[in-house]
Amino acid sequence: MSYPNMAGFQAPFVIDEGIIPYTPSAFTAAGTVVVIGTHIGITKLDIPANTLGEVHVKGVYAMPKATGAGSGAALAFGTDVYWDATDGIVTATANNGATPPVPYTYLGWIAQQAAPADADTNVLVKLHQ
Repeated sequence: MSYPNMAGFQAPFVIDEGIIPYTPSAFTAAGTVVVIGTHIGITKLDIPANTLGEVHVKGVYAMPKATGAGSGAALAFGTDVYWDATDGIVTATANNGATPPVPYTYLGWIAQQAAPADADTNVLVKLHQ
């Protein structure tokens, strides 16, 4: 990709640091977690297939978590968390526990002071930058 009027600049500012361009191969709904290599982005708006849109790579988001006994205690304030793309949830576990283990994508950290209740379906996450 080439940007116009960049002559004489070694590293000109191009895009707000929290948003990057993204073109999905399939329709991507607003609020979708997108794995980009070893990074995470979240769509703010719907993006049609093969159309340039944007993903946000910084900020705090209410993200889905597992429910059930003990599910909230593992997600204490400041805990590093990962994205389990298979189940579509935030987890404090770095991999799926299989042999060999499949790593989850690092997401960021828990950004709510009170640990979520086991019955809560979401938790606040500060995206890793």
